[in-house]
Amino acid sequence: MPLANTQEIREVQVTETPLIVDIREGTAWLTLNRPQAGNAIDLPMARALVEASIRCQTDADIRCVVLTGAGKLFCAGGDVGLFAAAGDQVSSLLSELAGTLHMTLARLARMAKPMLVLVNGPAVGAGFSLAISGDVVLASRSAHFAAAYGTLGLTPDGGMSWSLPRLVGLRKAQEIILTNRRINAEEAEAMGLVTRLVGDGRLMEEGEATAAQLAASPVAALGAARVLLQDSFAASFETQLEREARAISDAGATAEAREGLAAYFAKRAPDFRGA
Repeated sequence: MPLANTQEIREVQVTETPLIVDIREGTAWLTLNRPQAGNAIDLPMARALVEASIRCQTDADIRCVVLTGAGKLFCAGGDVGLFAAAGDQVSSLLSELAGTLHMTLARLARMAKPMLVLVNGPAVGAGFSLAISGDVVLASRSAHFAAAYGTLGLTPDGGMSWSLPRLVGLRKAQEIILTNRRINAEEAEAMGLVTRLVGDGRLMEEGEATAAQLAASPVAALGAARVLLQDSFAASFETQLEREARAISDAGATAEAREGLAAYFAKRAPDFRGA
């Protein structure tokens, strides 16, 4: 669950809510809110993320989820001040912290709705894992990415060892994790870590537009497509063909499909929210 690796992040006293949850127009906006600590993840933030992920997964009125960070950093990783304070109990702390964060990531990965991540600044350690967890990832040009676990003698968490090889390939993933090399925004876009880059002053504007597009989409169909993509790496081609046949058949029986077809023949924009 590392790694906030800057001295200024240690022993910061924070009184704000560690996670801002704002639900509007069918979209849940989750904002990591420890800006004085680089949005480093402590237990209150991890627990707040679990609560929010459960709501996002189960609330039918939420059609899209957006994750971003307050301040100049997206997320500096785990709170190293918390690690230091744990002393000999750091192993137990890491187990609880990583395990709690992983409950969030599992729910967000399996929810039947799309997820957008707006990487507003540097993403390190578990923050890197969170940054690449979206279906669509928009990053500001001031963002950079680093695994950084090796600087504290620790290993990846947040699903990084699973998601990173799938995004950039095993060889690149080995380099990123084992050498702790910093990846700048342009390289991150080139290697497929992020969907596209956005000028620093336009990230929220682009995020609002993309979230609105996703929330207006056929969310049930997008959720089924997420499952197909996630499961494809462990399936043979024939198995995946069968899964696709079942999924498109199930989708064809939904109100979304009826609305999509009606809109197509009526030459109008579909209203999937109403469906």
